Amino acid sequence: MTKQIVKLLFWCACGFAIVAPANAYIDKNVAVVRIMDKASGKAQTVNIPVGEMVEYEKLNMQVRSCKQTDPFDAEDFFAFIEISTRTDGKVFSNWMSRNEPGVRPLQNADYDLWLVSCENKEEAK
Repeated sequence: MTKQIVKLLFWCACGFAIVAPANAYIDKNVAVVRIMDKASGKAQTVNIPVGEMVEYEKLNMQVRSCKQTDPFDAEDFFAFIEISTRTDGKVFSNWMSRNEPGVRPLQNADYDLWLVSCENKEEAK
């Protein structure tokens, strides 16, 4: 009898593990980034549509993907961004997270860049 109960509990636990939802992400189509020009000390917010190349002063930026965490989890945003300059070529190609801006920000001699949010075109300001 005890073995049957253990087997039943085991199979129930396996069933719940299979049914448990994975972390879901919501695709967005605009990355909102903040760029600080170190020479002037000024920061500006720039909207970058996913898949489009956007130029900002010396930077050429392209966002490959922008995602928001599941609304039932703690809010966070992730974007895969590629950044190049005319003189240095590609200077950054990686994921950025809004909640951990210090983990993988763009930091070069002229600019700092970090992710603010991911939005849809209708939401972007």
